[in-house]
Amino acid sequence: MKTKILAVVASVALASSVAIAPATASIPFFGKSDETPTLAPMLEEVTPAVVNISVKGKREVRQRVPDMFRFFFGPNGPREQVQEQPFQGLGSGVIIDAEAGYVVTNNHVIDGASEILVTLKDGRQFDAKVIGTDDRSDIALLKIEDGEDLTDIEIGTSSDLRVGDFVVAIGNPFGLGQTVTSGIVSALDRSGLGIEEVENFIQTDAAINSGNSGGALVTLKGELIGINTAILGPNGGNIGIGFAIPSDMMKNLVAQLIEFGEVRRGVLGVRGNDLTHDIAKALKLDANQGAFIGEVIADSAAAKAGLKSGDVIIAVNGDTIRTFADLIARVGTIGAGKEMKITVLRDGKKRDFKVTLVADDTAVVAATLHPALAGVELAANDNDGVVITSIEEGSVAARYGLRKDDVIMAVNRTPVSSISELRQAFNDAGPVVALNLRRGNTELYLVLRGG
Repeated sequence: MKTKILAVVASVALASSVAIAPATASIPFFGKSDETPTLAPMLEEVTPAVVNISVKGKREVRQRVPDMFRFFFGPNGPREQVQEQPFQGLGSGVIIDAEAGYVVTNNHVIDGASEILVTLKDGRQFDAKVIGTDDRSDIALLKIEDGEDLTDIEIGTSSDLRVGDFVVAIGNPFGLGQTVTSGIVSALDRSGLGIEEVENFIQTDAAINSGNSGGALVTLKGELIGINTAILGPNGGNIGIGFAIPSDMMKNLVAQLIEFGEVRRGVLGVRGNDLTHDIAKALKLDANQGAFIGEVIADSAAAKAGLKSGDVIIAVNGDTIRTFADLIARVGTIGAGKEMKITVLRDGKKRDFKVTLVADDTAVVAATLHPALAGVELAANDNDGVVITSIEEGSVAARYGLRKDDVIMAVNRTPVSSISELRQAFNDAGPVVALNLRRGNTELYLVLRGG
């Protein structure tokens, strides 16, 4: 069971120290030479930058109206009752800029919050406001209001990590209080987990539990190399498989949130898959990892730069690309209009290309496609239909019965896998449109009128 660390989970400051390994030569932080090895000096430097975030707000709760009561509302009575209920939650955050008061956390920690309170390690409390969020990667940027004497953390380079590197996770599991756990980097570039839309996680066996959301994953030098985000385990408990958003990815997203208040993704314009042994053998490539380009979209940034189908992307801006999901995550966080260097294998030789990413126009307001979809926002769903990312309460689309996270698979039986295909399908359709939807594990048809 994949369990995202939810907003009901807690803070991030540190307290206890944990022995890491008997091989003291690999641990650079000690007390005096005649004392037992300890991480305490590093933690004393880092902990003031890790904060507790408490939130309040209201969320919609949907309840099915029992059939026996529906007759009170007439033959067309509602099937669901929507109510707003107050909620409170705790989460973690990391101060990345003391002068500006910027705090990074997970989007799900502050999602829907109307009040955000940040508590520092020394007990001081400040109100915070949201600068910007990105639910596709689960990153949010806050700004502490009227903060003084703040301490930030040094941000490391996550692309330098290796499997086996020691790491320390900082958080407040189950509301117990400041807690530090330690472990190693278990794996890199984890994706396909279904936790977030954009995934390129660091996997660690450092104990991460409910309460660590938005907390810090640091190296033994005290450098931030990840934002703790999710766990894999029964009932939200730790089984040694935790995931963190890499710091390189976080930095790119935060830079856009600071500049624009939102993430403006760039698009490369290629389709493909992982480089497999069979593909490498067929193309006579001396490589065993990379992103194999199966198709270059016409007039895309990739096409204009000279990339071709059959190329294997092995690096972006000098950082190794191991899988196609790795490529998607890196490109998806760089930002529209940014230039990057892509290294490919072509005919057995390395070649470098400069690519300027174009704006991602896959997210659209659906009313531009069909008037019955007013109140809906859509986004491509990785070539697997088009997903409803948000829907306004009481909108035309909501009255038709559409819901957030519904995936549009076909229009009048014409399959769609992108916004452009959906737009064309609506253009070809008549005044009555039958949408084939996937909702959870079920499929259904919904008929729209008024096109």
